[in-house]
Amino acid sequence: MAEKSLGQKLLGTWNTKTIVAVAIGAALFGVLMVYGGVPVTTNTNLTTAMIIPVVVGAFFGPLPALVAAGVGNVIADLIGGWGMWFDWSIGNGIAAFFVGLLPVYGAYVTEGVFNWKHAIIYALCVIVGNGLAFGVVTPIFTTLFYGGDLNVTFIQAIAGSLSNIAVELIVGIPLMFILAARSKSRTNLKEEE
Repeated sequence: MAEKSLGQKLLGTWNTKTIVAVAIGAALFGVLMVYGGVPVTTNTNLTTAMIIPVVVGAFFGPLPALVAAGVGNVIADLIGGWGMWFDWSIGNGIAAFFVGLLPVYGAYVTEGVFNWKHAIIYALCVIVGNGLAFGVVTPIFTTLFYGGDLNVTFIQAIAGSLSNIAVELIVGIPLMFILAARSKSRTNLKEEE
């Protein structure tokens, strides 16, 4: 495989397969945000939807993960009848972008390359991404778009961040090991130390 530039890794590979996967990912994200979660605080759930950016990011890169989660959050707002909360859509998109950074640090799940070093870097990206997305970006956009109460926003942001981090780490890391092993067995690639 030819080495890609940082820009190419951040943009991901865009083709028909990517567009279909992002569209399906966004739809699944939206449905799972509404129906696949357990409430943890006001309008905030521990949700299985956070697995979607993990899978999309692992297969297609950070920008496709961002689009799937951001558009998926808009779909969830429409399905749930909650009104349009673009501040949370932007926050979910940014968190998903960090989740999808795998190729930037050498984790190529589709080629069977994902080890414990990658898992640790992934965990740090998940924590930083969710912290930035919901601790900084979402409150800023809540204030800009809606003039909302920041106390409520921060409570929801902390609960959302912790639940997202839990799902993305507890389910996401084993899932990526499984996906990488499956890809490696299909291609017979061996990782060099």
